[in-house]
Amino acid sequence: MSPGPTSPTGSAAPGGTGAPAVTLDDVRDAARRLSGAAHRTPVLRSRTLDARTGTQTFLKCENFQRAGAFKFRGAYHALSHLTPEELAHGVVAYSSGNHAQAVALAARELGTRAVIVMPADTPRSKRDATAGYGAEIVTYDRYTEDRAAISGRIARERGLTLIPPYDHPHVIAGQGTTALELLEETGPLDALLVPVGGGGLMAGAATAATALTPGIRVIGVEPAAGDDTRRSLAAGHRVTVPVPRTIADGQAVETPGELTFAINRRLVDSVVLVTDDEIRAAMAFAFERLKIVVEPSGASALAALLAGHLDHPPARTGVIISGGNIGPDRFRELLG
Repeated sequence: MSPGPTSPTGSAAPGGTGAPAVTLDDVRDAARRLSGAAHRTPVLRSRTLDARTGTQTFLKCENFQRAGAFKFRGAYHALSHLTPEELAHGVVAYSSGNHAQAVALAARELGTRAVIVMPADTPRSKRDATAGYGAEIVTYDRYTEDRAAISGRIARERGLTLIPPYDHPHVIAGQGTTALELLEETGPLDALLVPVGGGGLMAGAATAATALTPGIRVIGVEPAAGDDTRRSLAAGHRVTVPVPRTIADGQAVETPGELTFAINRRLVDSVVLVTDDEIRAAMAFAFERLKIVVEPSGASALAALLAGHLDHPPARTGVIISGGNIGPDRFRELLG
């Protein structure tokens, strides 16, 4: 992909070559770029969780990442590839919250400015945090307006570089460092559970995990109200669903990314679904037993494990806790 005003520089998916768009080497390069910028987040264990689920569980806690979610990895990595000229002009991104905060923080760290297109109903805690990192916020109606079209227009009119939330090789490689770190700490795992929204975390994690541990079962987790990736994998092509109405706002995506779907179709074993009530139960378990605060999207993979949605539980299971960006009022509302 040649540098341009509306997309980050870097290599796009090869057309018709059969070569993977993102490789383990790309993920390792991202890890080097993120060293000293992103946190190496902890891996938690719980005997109670192991006993309840019948598997040794390793929780990769991205709720302790900078900006409160794994998204900082991909955002910072993508921005780190921009030219000085692109950084001088600034960036634009669209997000329901976590990518917004990540891009805003990464832009501040790298000395550029960010415009963030956010749904009008974004939780206040996420919107306030995004503004607190210095970003300009433009709102839209997620049920009637096209966020990608709005962001593209802003990019063209202002000469900004668009940083997509998931569908770009640099973003995917950055997210893949989550699984890279997990496996470096735990050694081989039999299964890896990953929340799925647009598919960037899933694609990056699957790229790293399958390369490092051949035979690992890579399992995506979606909210039952927004199963676009599961339907797409079953159909063999990308499927669009109505805008999901779920407490897991970070996973409220209508269609998988083009690049992420191509990777996930090749590497992901299956996708399981969790209900909002199962997500609430996982948030409560994390708070009561693990003493951590997890947002709904961040709890979905744990919810799948606790609800018994895995056939033949593996001996050793990795679970990505993808984020913890939720305010106290919303947390009480969901668990009350």
